[in-house]
Amino acid sequence: MKKRQSALDRYRASVSNNRGHDFEEAIKQACILYASQGRAKVEKTPEPFRVLEKREGGIFVGRFTAHAQPDFQGTLDGGRSIIFEAKYTTTESMKRDVLTETQMETLEDHHRKGAMAGVCVGIQDRFFFVPWEVWRDMKKYMGRLYVTAEDLEGLRVRFTGAVLFLDYVHKVDGRWLSGEECDIDRWRK
Repeated sequence: MKKRQSALDRYRASVSNNRGHDFEEAIKQACILYASQGRAKVEKTPEPFRVLEKREGGIFVGRFTAHAQPDFQGTLDGGRSIIFEAKYTTTESMKRDVLTETQMETLEDHHRKGAMAGVCVGIQDRFFFVPWEVWRDMKKYMGRLYVTAEDLEGLRVRFTGAVLFLDYVHKVDGRWLSGEECDIDRWRK
């Protein structure tokens, strides 16, 4: 039974990993769209690693050389920088501590310098852009250290096959709210 459970765990981890990659690809599609519209130039941050050994068929052995930085960084039209981590789950909630200390410190540092910092979250089939202040102070805003899709409904972003992280689904005065216009005060308790 233990062997079967282990195989099931490996399968679930593989499915979750693949969906996480699909989520990042959907964000990359939004980056391409925003660049073509002149709204932003945002790119995936490469993972810091070093190749240790090259093998046949393009296979290599490598190792990570530093703690991972947030997944995406760039500049919005007008000059403001943007930086965010992307996290996806197939479960019903996402814990605050899915970010590493390095990622949290980096987001905090950029936030203090005026960047639009946050976490782009996928929970099952819904997608959100959570400003860093809300993620950082999750306990204050949510009363606990995890969020559900229902908690984040006000921060849900449009999905067209691309995760449009700059475009909240809720309209104000007949237009889509942008990520820069998020009213952080409504999250205060």
